[in-house]
Amino acid sequence: MERREFLEKLGIGAAFALTATCLGSCTKDTVAAKVDFTLNLDEAANASLKNNGGYVISNGCVVAKTTAGAYVAATVTCSHNNFKEVIYDENANEFYCNVHGARFDLQGKGKNATGSGGLAIYQTSLTGNSLRVFS
Repeated sequence: MERREFLEKLGIGAAFALTATCLGSCTKDTVAAKVDFTLNLDEAANASLKNNGGYVISNGCVVAKTTAGAYVAATVTCSHNNFKEVIYDENANEFYCNVHGARFDLQGKGKNATGSGGLAIYQTSLTGNSLRVFS
């Protein structure tokens, strides 16, 4: 094999290795982590969940009472760069990342380019004053 041919093959292989590595590590995974916890709505720390538009951060989740009065929950970890900065924005009735402005609807679908990776959503169930959040 001549030097030129060797370098060309090395270049293609190196480019493939770098591309494969980046694609593997740059992909955002919205698979929901297993969660199962209960919030007591009578506790002061959870009082905002009694009001439409209120939210709390607990157990790696943002839990909110929508402007329509339904309970929703999502991971606080943004799919854009894995920052734990997702909150509920009551004015837009959506989940929002404070770091890069990623926006997500209540089903976890991205609403802009930085939110295109989606967001893991969890189920909620209200029994009395106990709100269960689970996957």
